[in-house]
Amino acid sequence: MSANGLDVFDRTLEATHIWLNEICSELGPDKHIAWRVLSVVLHKLRDRLPMPLAAHLGAQLPLLVRGVYYDQFEPGRLSERKGRDGFIAEVAEELSGTRPVNAEQAIRCVFGILTRHVSEGQIRKVCDALPHGVRQLWPTIEELRLAEANYLGRRKPAEARPFKEQREDRQEREEPLVLTEAQQV
Repeated sequence: MSANGLDVFDRTLEATHIWLNEICSELGPDKHIAWRVLSVVLHKLRDRLPMPLAAHLGAQLPLLVRGVYYDQFEPGRLSERKGRDGFIAEVAEELSGTRPVNAEQAIRCVFGILTRHVSEGQIRKVCDALPHGVRQLWPTIEELRLAEANYLGRRKPAEARPFKEQREDRQEREEPLVLTEAQQV
């Protein structure tokens, strides 16, 4: 039985909460900030990718995240291909209306989430399409492993499983998603 009437809604809410929780584990506990960071970084990334590649990346995102990815998208008005500093400055400007957030840390955080949850081949294509300086913001495998080890170290032993294993486990289970009263609003 679905908590929201449709299994697809339950799955996208669960996946989105997982992504937001991963952002919160790196940037702080405020899910509003996490949502804003995810939105801004995805928009800035999308606007630097060639149209077919942007569409292929969007197709691999959870439904709710895909909605924010395409929000306010104007294909005819793509960003110029600024380097690393320009990319960071644009993200920082968009995040300036929130509590202080380190833009570079926010970018690396979202790029890490994409690396963990989107296919390796797609991530490789996205990285290859970015200017060299922006590509350097993408975390290396070693950096992701270290971040994952730190994340797992802060969790209870019963919950301490690698992200990939958790994702596979969730896909195999047919358990309904149970939302708190605040999440149902």
